[in-house]
Amino acid sequence: MIENEGQQRQEPEATDRRTTLAADRTVFAAERTYAAWVRTGLAALASGVGARKLLEGHVPEWTILLGGTVLVLLSAFSFGAGVWRQVLHPGSLPPEGDTKRIYPPILITVNAALIIVAISALIGIWTG
Repeated sequence: MIENEGQQRQEPEATDRRTTLAADRTVFAAERTYAAWVRTGLAALASGVGARKLLEGHVPEWTILLGGTVLVLLSAFSFGAGVWRQVLHPGSLPPEGDTKRIYPPILITVNAALIIVAISALIGIWTG
């Protein structure tokens, strides 16, 4: 029970501020998750392309093609999953906070370009 009237007036503001900060944390957490998907995709893409050159002459050609293909397909999946998670299926939206989400068309455009790069790398792995 609050005895002072001044404290009663400040309590809703403090609650609103906590809600705003929680919404901001939710946006930042979603951006970190998106960044993790993209980071995973870039690592898989680099590994798939690198496997082709690194393993040539050391292991049978079919294992190089299989390993590189799986890694590059994983990268394309990661890029797509990042957009799906961030833009198309964001989960429950937090209340409006001070932090703005990244503009969805930018995310879609960047990840579409990364998927095209992954497909190009896959073609490069298969054609040598």
